[in-house]
Amino acid sequence: MNSFDVLQEAEQALLQIFSGIDAQVKHNLKRVLDAFRDRRVGAHHFAGVSGYGHDDLGRETLDKVFADVMGAEASVVRVQFVSGTHAIACALYGVLRPGDEMLAVVGAPYDTLEEVIGLRSENQGSLLDFGINYRQLNLTPEGTIDWQALSQGVEENTRLVLIQRSCGYSWRPSLSIAEIEKIIHIVKQQNPNTICFVDNCYGEFIETQEPTAVGADLMAGSLIKNPGGTIVNAGGYVAGRADLVEAAACRLTAPGIGSYGGATFDQNRILFQGLFLAPQMVGEAMKGTHLTGYVFDKLGYPVNPAPFAPRRDVIQSIKLGSAKKLIAFCKAIQQHSPIGSYLDPVPDEMPGYSSQVVMAGGTFIEGSTSEFSADGPLREPYVVYCQGGTHWTHVAIALEAAIDAVGEA
Repeated sequence: MNSFDVLQEAEQALLQIFSGIDAQVKHNLKRVLDAFRDRRVGAHHFAGVSGYGHDDLGRETLDKVFADVMGAEASVVRVQFVSGTHAIACALYGVLRPGDEMLAVVGAPYDTLEEVIGLRSENQGSLLDFGINYRQLNLTPEGTIDWQALSQGVEENTRLVLIQRSCGYSWRPSLSIAEIEKIIHIVKQQNPNTICFVDNCYGEFIETQEPTAVGADLMAGSLIKNPGGTIVNAGGYVAGRADLVEAAACRLTAPGIGSYGGATFDQNRILFQGLFLAPQMVGEAMKGTHLTGYVFDKLGYPVNPAPFAPRRDVIQSIKLGSAKKLIAFCKAIQQHSPIGSYLDPVPDEMPGYSSQVVMAGGTFIEGSTSEFSADGPLREPYVVYCQGGTHWTHVAIALEAAIDAVGEA
């Protein structure tokens, strides 16, 4: 069966799932619209301020709108966050103090957090450098949460539990909102004062609620992923309990300034518009992951998640089994990207990553993985991680070339 036939079959098989995703997009868009209406968003909120960024009505209103959409008490949405990792780091440094313990409950964290924690590199001001202890609960052999270990894992000095929603560069199921809620319940039973923090990258608008709506104290993510709707130029967010959000903002700016500073550089309109577009973009990306999972499962490759399994983030993993296939796959995706289609992805060192990484991402925003991209670390078992997709038809076009590039398993 050629690549065109495989995709045609997949599109027919997934029609009902696509329809269900459209219904969810409608639900999520309604909560965005409700927040815009309740906060009386108007064109006057698009104007920005310069310098210190004091008294920015648009930014202050966006913080409230974003918090409403996320089911949180407060939020800070800032272009000054360099990435999701930066937003997460500000949250961690904001609430953790020497002698505290941070407990990761879903196995090892994403590569870029290893240096923040202090698992790699020295004397860069990591959490470990500041006397903040780290411990992790490993996953079961099946790649799922060890619920038994979690039920006994929280200590008196466990100040914060790290819940990574997305699988990252690991072969495990990403977490559902129901699983996150269960984790929070188990943690709070053992120590009500422990902060439940969620790395929410790649997870926004995947379901009809966010972690802060089901009890998470704090969460953070990137604006050049899901909530930026592929048009936001830079930034990240922190949302949750008001005091914890302000503590994170004080790490982004300075104590005493916190959320009151930070010029928006005339980006307010883009930030509002990106949030409005986000549910639709995420819905299209979810369709793309189903399509990708279906066709590569048919070709005999292990895929995560399975073709018809519910989606928990906008990432679809394929275990290609060789460096040659990983590079060939990324090359095919790059050739069918809107920007830089003439470039060949080559493996290279990247800041924050422990292995060489090959990346295909011809996106309009540098580093955005929302317009369909593919990447993976050059290490066994050579898994490619496909992300995003502004419309599933673009994913289908790129996949046709990727199928031809790697062939059957």
